[in-house]
Amino acid sequence: MGEPAKSIERDRDFTGAVLALRGLTAVDLERVNTTILDHMQSSVTIIPEVAGHLINAGGKRLRPVVTLAAARALGYDGAHHISLAAAVELIHGATLLHDDVVDASKMRRGLKTANLVWGNKESVLVGDFLFSRSFELMVKTGSLKVLQILSQASCVIAEGEVLQLATQKNTASTFEMYLDVVKAKTAELFAAAAQGGAVVAGASEAQEEAFRQYGLNLGIAYQLVDDALDYAGNEQALGKTVGDDFREGKITLPVVYAIAAARNEEEKAFWERTIGETRQTEEDLKTAMSYMKRDDTISRTLACARQYADNALSALGQLPGNEMTTALADLADLSVARAS
Repeated sequence: MGEPAKSIERDRDFTGAVLALRGLTAVDLERVNTTILDHMQSSVTIIPEVAGHLINAGGKRLRPVVTLAAARALGYDGAHHISLAAAVELIHGATLLHDDVVDASKMRRGLKTANLVWGNKESVLVGDFLFSRSFELMVKTGSLKVLQILSQASCVIAEGEVLQLATQKNTASTFEMYLDVVKAKTAELFAAAAQGGAVVAGASEAQEEAFRQYGLNLGIAYQLVDDALDYAGNEQALGKTVGDDFREGKITLPVVYAIAAARNEEEKAFWERTIGETRQTEEDLKTAMSYMKRDDTISRTLACARQYADNALSALGQLPGNEMTTALADLADLSVARAS
């Protein structure tokens, strides 16, 4: 066991932490990217066009990098983590294509979304294609446990999408209801990515669970920050439009806190109209953000993210101390201060 991972005070930001981890896994990550490109190919030309529009647009590749780092942290020197990491990224890509259709999103990674360029039907079907390809890659790992972990994660993610639809525009949503959506939609794939990397490396049950808890808590913290940035971020840095969650009537933690802090019936009626009914004027987003600033809902959301990041660090403390786990600790620690 290593020393318990602690909050790391370094002159670095989240982008630096991502680059450092990518640097440590650079050779593996290049193989993952090649594998992804190979499995995007199809004789139906629109499939690689739509898939490539999303996957080649960039992105941090956080989930596959976490998979690679988890395997390497435990001394793995085989090749199954490559197929697994590629499968994880294809699942992520598929969910993004589906999400953008459900949310009617217009921007993703600084580009027009695939559904806006090609259409909803095409985006959904190419997402299904990527899901299918991901299962081919899971089988290549030769591990039934990996197949079980990622197939279960795929089910949970789908459940999370449906659960979000059920809670969307529901101004009576609680923190617990919101957290259930976050765990399913975002954190579950981070958890599966980390746990799967440990499994292919032959981890003990304790190590496997520690990596799963790391991924789960990192994923929650990451989404909490995402939700805060939707109201307080920079559009150029984010690569998407600020206020999208508000316009779609999404119940995120800043909104949950803001509704709970409403001081009178007029403010409650504002949230019911803008979120519950999504009847909005051009000035409503500014008004919502002014309420959030007054009641510190963004800083409270980030403080909550900090708690989950600390949980991720505690999980790492149960694992061997080496350059990979140190880099993973940086990733969790600095994720709360990211700008995009």
